[in-house]
Amino acid sequence: MRVVFMGSPAFSVPVLDALVEAGHEIACVYCQPPRPAGRGKKDRPTPVQARAEELGLPVRHPLNFKDPADVAAFEALEADVAVVVAYGLILPQTLLDAPTNGCLNIHASLLPRWRGAAPIHRAVIEGDAATGVCIMQMEAGLDTGPVLLRQETEIADDDTTATLHDRLSEMGAEAIVTALDALPHLIPEVQSEAGVTYAKKIDKAEARIDWSRPASAIDRQIRGLTPFPGAWAELNGERIKFHMSRVVDGQGAAGEVIGAFTIACGEGAVEITTAQREGKRAMPVTEILKGLDMPKGTQFA
Repeated sequence: MRVVFMGSPAFSVPVLDALVEAGHEIACVYCQPPRPAGRGKKDRPTPVQARAEELGLPVRHPLNFKDPADVAAFEALEADVAVVVAYGLILPQTLLDAPTNGCLNIHASLLPRWRGAAPIHRAVIEGDAATGVCIMQMEAGLDTGPVLLRQETEIADDDTTATLHDRLSEMGAEAIVTALDALPHLIPEVQSEAGVTYAKKIDKAEARIDWSRPASAIDRQIRGLTPFPGAWAELNGERIKFHMSRVVDGQGAAGEVIGAFTIACGEGAVEITTAQREGKRAMPVTEILKGLDMPKGTQFA
């Protein structure tokens, strides 16, 4: 098929690769424009733009589609379908209607649960037993379109947003190739109004740990905010980020160190296995403890 691909972050790259490997013609790649990044604040292209240029594909990055010339340029591609995954712009109805088969979105949740910006984070933070990807026919509403195909995966006790991100990205790549092959035979499933939830964007204010909460909730917070923005607490005025944890038995005052790197919570305790000191990289706590004085009774704030 003649495909317009629309995506920006690393999550979208395996999808682009899968479409190319499957033999689809990529008419054009749309992504967010390069933005200042790194210490030098030089403009850095998105992962999708970098990969598209490696593949020799044409790239466009309009700031929006309010300019009629940008809409006309999209329509002139005469695509069979547009594949959209984490693109970063809302598409006007004229664009949704332009390809022969419309626009298909790869969404990283089991719709109608977790419509919106941060479905992977929210699934981990809220303790969902499973998540997945949906291939959705796009319409004007936010992730409201009918679902053409869905694939599910369990969320393990040691899954983080990072591990799920990579797994769901690969699942989405596989699912869209399957969907395009079977497109004439797929039956759209209208989303139920029951069970609709919205995955609001992660706010950095959510990252500070409240040790009075149950250990299970804190463990999910830590894993759900890994790698970004990273759940954190203060120890002697230093901000420590936590990247991996597990729930363990233990009692003590909320925030009290009751073992090597085991911290008491409102109910139970969490054992931290990977953490990050200020100005350092994330590392196993066995390495961190070599340079961090944290005897039992030490209090995190």
